[in-house]
Amino acid sequence: MNRNALQVLIGFVLLVGLTGALLLRVRTHYALGQPGVKVVNVPIYDEDQNPVSKQSVFLPETVGEYSSTNMPVTKLELNWLPPDTLYGRRVYLTPNSGIMTSVVLMGTDRTSIHKPQYCLTGQGESITGSEVITIPIAKPHPYELKVMKLSTTRQHPVASGKMATTSGIYLYWFVADGQLTPHHGERMWLMARDLLTKGLLQRWAYVAYFSRCLPGQENILLEQMKRFVAASVPEFQTTTGKHEEKSAELFVNQTSLAALTH
Repeated sequence: MNRNALQVLIGFVLLVGLTGALLLRVRTHYALGQPGVKVVNVPIYDEDQNPVSKQSVFLPETVGEYSSTNMPVTKLELNWLPPDTLYGRRVYLTPNSGIMTSVVLMGTDRTSIHKPQYCLTGQGESITGSEVITIPIAKPHPYELKVMKLSTTRQHPVASGKMATTSGIYLYWFVADGQLTPHHGERMWLMARDLLTKGLLQRWAYVAYFSRCLPGQENILLEQMKRFVAASVPEFQTTTGKHEEKSAELFVNQTSLAALTH
C-alpha cells in the first residue's frame, strides 16, 4: 500500500470513529422535546379492551355536527411500534359520512413514526396519486397548514361474487414543537439537525385523516374533509404555522367553518 492510499485509509478510519463517537454522545446526552399536540391522562385501549397506555393524545369528542367513538390501537401496531408510543384515535360520524382521525406520537424512539404509504398499501389500498395541499386554519390565528393528500382506491366484494371500487382520501402531516411539515424526508432531516446541533430529540407526531366515497365524489369529499380538519386541528394541535393575513380565500373557508360548527 502506497503512502497516499495509507493516508486515505487512516483518514477514513478516523472519520468513521469520530462520527460514531458523536452519534453515541448524542444518543446518550439529549433532551426530549415537547410534543406539538395535547397529551392527556386518559387511557387508550387495544382491540381486546386491554389498556395500552395511561396517557393518550387528546382528540375532541365532537366536531361540529360530527359525533365520535373511540377506535382501538391494533395489535399489529403494538407489535411493531415502540412501547412508549402514544396514540389518539377516533372515528367521527354523521348520518351520511365518516372520517377516521389518528395521531401517533413518538417517545424516545424515532421508529414510532414511519411513511404512511407502507400502512395504506399493507391494508389493501392502492395509491393512485399524491400532492401537497393547503388548508386554511383560523385559530388561534390565521395560518395555512400544508398537508399531504393521497388518493386511493380499493376493491371489495359485494353481492353475487362481484367486486366494487371505492375511492379514498388520506390526509396527513407531521408536527413537533414549533415545526410542521407534510414531508417524511424533511421531518427526518429536521429531527437529525436538532439532535446534532441542539442535543434535542423532538417528539414528532404523525396526524392522519381518512375517509371513503364512491368514485366521482372525490372533490365533494375533499372539501368536507378540509372543513373538518380546519375545525378539529385547533382543538388538539398546539403547534401553529406562520401567521397569515386574512385573504379572500381564508374568509370563504372561515365562513364554511362557521357553518360546520354551528
